[in-house]
Amino acid sequence: MKKHFTLGLGALVLAAALAGCGGSPGTTTTSPAATTSPATSSPAASSPAASSPAAAGAEMKVASSSAGQIVVDSKGMSLYFFTKDVKDSGTSACTAACLAAWPVFTTTSDAPAVNGVTGTVGTIATPDGKKQVTLNGMPLYYFAQDKAPGDVLGQGVMNVWYLVSPDGEMIKGGGTSGY
Repeated sequence: MKKHFTLGLGALVLAAALAGCGGSPGTTTTSPAATTSPATSSPAASSPAASSPAAAGAEMKVASSSAGQIVVDSKGMSLYFFTKDVKDSGTSACTAACLAAWPVFTTTSDAPAVNGVTGTVGTIATPDGKKQVTLNGMPLYYFAQDKAPGDVLGQGVMNVWYLVSPDGEMIKGGGTSGY
């Protein structure tokens, strides 16, 4: 019984975090995709409340998952799109409490290194001055509940969070009502 209560409480917290997500248009800062050798990438956040710290550069690559070929960071952690983001707006619609569940994927490079990713890679400025990686003009995020490479627990959450294909498209399907 206690387990069901904990899962229900988790779903309520996530729903509250997602309810706080809104969007506003801005200026795009997207740059061309880099096809250089791999660099060090941002690891998935160990604390749901913290954004992923960036290392020397963001490496994105392609990995196989239960949803097919997806974009992951250099450690194999899944990356996601948020349907409330506006393509090429230069801003993220995930703010405040939303970021606790969906930390941004950041870099220190203007041209993040990729391997197998064919979409256009760029960056946008976060409110705290970091560089959030974009793919085809859409910001990229981690899901805080993904704990290991290959986890895709964020796929379809609230029918607004989706995995990313190598060409920079949302992988629809597998939607859930929440966690």
